[in-house]
Amino acid sequence: MSLDIEFHGAARTVTGSCTEIIVGDAHVLVDCGLFQGPRTLEHLNHEPFGFDVRSIDAVILTHAHIDHSGLLPRLAAEGYAGPIWMTTPTRDLIAYLLADAARIQVSDARHHNMRRDRADAVDHSPLYTPVDAEQAVALARLADLDQWFEPVRGLRARFWDAGHILGAASVEIEAGGVSLLFSGDLGGRVASLEHAPQGPSGIDHVICESTYGDRLRPVTDIAERRRALKAEIEGAMRAGGNLIIPVFAVERTQELLVDIAALYDSGALAARPVFIDSPLATRVTKVFANSHIDGTDDGDIFSHAAFHFTESSNESIRLNALSGAIILAGSGMCEGGRVRHHLVHNLARPDSTILFVGFQAHGSLGRTIVDGAQRVRISGENITVRAQIRKIDSYSAHADREDLLAWIESRRPIRGTLFLNHGEANAIASLAQACAGHGDVRCPALGERYRLSAGEPARRTRTGDPDVQAAVERDWQNDYAQFTLHLKSDLEAIADPAERRRALDEMRQVLTRRRSTARRRSARE
Repeated sequence: MSLDIEFHGAARTVTGSCTEIIVGDAHVLVDCGLFQGPRTLEHLNHEPFGFDVRSIDAVILTHAHIDHSGLLPRLAAEGYAGPIWMTTPTRDLIAYLLADAARIQVSDARHHNMRRDRADAVDHSPLYTPVDAEQAVALARLADLDQWFEPVRGLRARFWDAGHILGAASVEIEAGGVSLLFSGDLGGRVASLEHAPQGPSGIDHVICESTYGDRLRPVTDIAERRRALKAEIEGAMRAGGNLIIPVFAVERTQELLVDIAALYDSGALAARPVFIDSPLATRVTKVFANSHIDGTDDGDIFSHAAFHFTESSNESIRLNALSGAIILAGSGMCEGGRVRHHLVHNLARPDSTILFVGFQAHGSLGRTIVDGAQRVRISGENITVRAQIRKIDSYSAHADREDLLAWIESRRPIRGTLFLNHGEANAIASLAQACAGHGDVRCPALGERYRLSAGEPARRTRTGDPDVQAAVERDWQNDYAQFTLHLKSDLEAIADPAERRRALDEMRQVLTRRRSTARRRSARE
């Protein structure tokens, strides 16, 4: 017997996780996530689903992160009313995360439609609304770790602890005489709030994430991680400005708070106020506090006297008047949220420090800053980067290359195919090279479909759409932003005004020729 799988997301990119399993007449999705990062990639969220929503019988959700859950409200809005299986903590988290994502969708659409430079453009509609988010959460069905459940007749599944964030799971599936294991996102060796990833061995086909497939983090432990954080905080405070830490609302915020509390309570650091400037992180922290996690003093650690959770936008704005403050603000990749106005007020200050503690996807503002940009554009404003840009890798919730290879090795024998997804092209290629010679390894593209049989390598039955796959490559809008950031200074570097005008004319001529070529091609088609 056999079954088919099709990759609708997170293929040679790290976002938009969504894989369809087809066995007989049954169709099951593993995750239904939002594409995040460059604008071209985000546009995929508005394209028609790569499957018929009416054909989907069940959804299995590995964890709450928006790149895995963020299109569930759209799925519900388009008529899906079946079960969405998940762990209990994941249900508790998505209640907040999806509501927040819906609010951002509505807010972004309103902001876009109000922009004066787009007054003659077609109005944008939000991808989904808070009502759609509530509808998706209402479809949640709960399953414990290590317990088999049956999403549809003839297919059974069970969750394994993935060690990534609260509630995150790998998913083992048996259907059509074939066994599969979806890793979901895997945690690394240093995690104060999660256990090490678990999973079965002797699987036919394994679908493994590759986020850090080309990166090795220094071997460390929690004590060493706290020493690194202490050094960064001390350095930032000596500089005299603010310490801005872009954070993800789930897990990264809470791990930082646990470590800062430990440093304060041990006397390693003099206690000073820490502002958590993310309403979503505030709500998520309450979920962690109520989860009785080891090492959190039964949740009381999150109520430390030094921690101040800002709620209103006015409270957030008032933080801009401070100096020497520690501010944890969302979002973690700086693509939205309150961290953006903190960056506007601090990036140009040489006495301020921006500390990155999480993965920065290709094309994101955070990645641009980490990669050493001298100027960035935020909300229509050009900002010179003069702040100290720092990074601590040991807070990542993702397994690094060594962790991934160890997890894969523990799953052997893999009797059929190892699929590598959820990673940028270089990361996947590097991990695939490390796995070469140990069985069949595939790096699927968006839209590819494979026939899976027990004990045999997968057989590709449909190729991906090259136009869709092109959207995960470097985004032209990022190139445009970088070009315009330096355009004025580049022109001013031309001393002769006549030569300056000639340069502008040449650029206009290039664009005119390109536009004419595009029109002729369109007319022929």
